[in-house]
Amino acid sequence: WLATKIRQSPAAKKAFLAIAGLLGYGTPKQYAGRRVYNMYSSLCVPRADDEAAFWREACYLPATFQSWFTITNLHVWLLTVRLRALPAPHGTYFVQGLIDHFFLDVEDRVRAVLQPASRAGAALAPAQNARPYTRPSAYYKVANPLDPTKPRPRGSAPESLVTRQMKIFKEQWTGQGLSFDLGLVRSDAELAAAVWRNFLGARGARGIAYPGAPSPVFRRTVNLAGGEVEKFARLEKRGRAALDEEEARDDGSGVHDFPPNRADRYVAYPETMATLVEYVRGELVRLDAVPD
Repeated sequence: WLATKIRQSPAAKKAFLAIAGLLGYGTPKQYAGRRVYNMYSSLCVPRADDEAAFWREACYLPATFQSWFTITNLHVWLLTVRLRALPAPHGTYFVQGLIDHFFLDVEDRVRAVLQPASRAGAALAPAQNARPYTRPSAYYKVANPLDPTKPRPRGSAPESLVTRQMKIFKEQWTGQGLSFDLGLVRSDAELAAAVWRNFLGARGARGIAYPGAPSPVFRRTVNLAGGEVEKFARLEKRGRAALDEEEARDDGSGVHDFPPNRADRYVAYPETMATLVEYVRGELVRLDAVPD
């Protein structure tokens, strides 16, 4: 009805377009937001599923949401590097739009993981939780709230837990982006180190546990630079034992040092880092050849 009236009246059409312009519709920034959503949803989101065998078998990234985030974050960074080269102010608009869509998608998926939607008639969470911001991923699984062996979730996901998870992912996005930027302009060795720390979980940072090591060994890498979540200064005040205790805590990411009986996996790590560095360099060259 409204569209028909506007088409029939030039004055109404002019007024409508003026109001739309004041609200930001049709501006370069709004256009960038629409276009970059398509880029994100088609170029970044599917990569974890498209190359799932490589991520799981060569990089040993388990089938968790954390792994999906790590893989998607890599491809968001690759696209960010290309979009930064667009003429001003388009580069800024496209990069900001890409990051906005990325974190809206991440938050939507975090809520879906923490509070899955039930089937019709037994809804304990909003139905839109079953429809991700972009598309579902088979790389990680969402728990089934109707599983009779598990307690049924009630209410919505605690906001404090969602906020904490988003802070963790923000730190990871910042750290990975800065370290990859540095590796990009310095050397392949620097880039390989960034891959090892941010993408491969810095496995083996405190040494390799070989077969015959006393007691089962579980160790993950703690961010020694600190941050909003893992406050290293607080651990440091408590001494080395506090850091050892934190490294031995399972954070649920699935990324930790290999156990002694799988120490042989470290042998292939240099090749994996070289493969990823070659992939990153190749993708950036390919993207550079795409006209603005």
